[in-house]
Amino acid sequence: MRVGLVGTGYAAKLRAEALLQDERSHLAAVVGHTPETTEIFAKEYQTSSVNSWQELVEREDVDLVVISTVNRDHGAIAHAALTQGKHVVVEYPLAVDVTEAEELIALAKTQNKLLHVEHIELLGGLHQALKQNLAKVGDVFYVRYSTINPQNPAPRKWTYNHELFGFPLIGAISRLHRLVDLFGKVFTVNCHQRYWAVESEYYQTCLCTSQLCFSSGLLAQVIYGKGETVWQPERKFEVHGEKGALIFDGNTGYLIQSGESTPIDVGTRRGLFAKDTTMVLDHLFDGTSLYVTSEESLYTLKVADAAQRAAKTGLTIFLNDAVDKRS
Repeated sequence: MRVGLVGTGYAAKLRAEALLQDERSHLAAVVGHTPETTEIFAKEYQTSSVNSWQELVEREDVDLVVISTVNRDHGAIAHAALTQGKHVVVEYPLAVDVTEAEELIALAKTQNKLLHVEHIELLGGLHQALKQNLAKVGDVFYVRYSTINPQNPAPRKWTYNHELFGFPLIGAISRLHRLVDLFGKVFTVNCHQRYWAVESEYYQTCLCTSQLCFSSGLLAQVIYGKGETVWQPERKFEVHGEKGALIFDGNTGYLIQSGESTPIDVGTRRGLFAKDTTMVLDHLFDGTSLYVTSEESLYTLKVADAAQRAAKTGLTIFLNDAVDKRS
């Protein structure tokens, strides 16, 4: 499988390493943000560099395009690659626009090509520990998921750029996707967000809080913040049920029942991009099922889009399978 890679950052490096270690794949070409970074990356990972992603997707010696670049460009690159008859792997989100994402899924089906959206949060130790222990707490009625990352000074990079990163819960859609995978359909969405010290296209801090009411009646609170005006780092996931609670704080997990606290083993977050890459190649060569579908990723994108509209309007957004409404 001849692979073209778009991106030279952290995720792209892990992809390149995984591709080099699998004899079924050959890294044919790479393109990055600048010619300098592309050349350095190409030398390190024994591949050739190209000048633009448009050039890369048109290459005849590329069968699969892996998109590991800024969120804003995911949809355009995926569309071009599918149009050229390539398989596509894209880091989440599939696109920053729901309509564009829907069109990509339809195009992939028309072209009979793979369109896989990476969601390695589903493969990690925390998510697997959640799934293994969820039944022990009975009917779940409340979930709180908070990821706060203080950074001072805040970097002037694409993850702090409105256009390149997108709305916080679209750019960081894994927070919502983990919940949707565990608890199913969402009924209503509320959301509030704030940016601090916006300078041109960059901001120094963002804080986004969203409340999801699931069709089951479960209430989930999602908090996402990063930058200079948040002070205490937090990576916490709480699941409260009628028979107990699951509390994960960083890499530490506990099952709490009737005043009793039992440690839960939480597996590693390492090696997940390699695992995802191996599963993609297994699917392409052997037809094995992948761990997530593009339709599932699209549904979570619709939830994230509802959060964006709720934040803009101050309204509650109602979702169902056919339409969504406001009140």
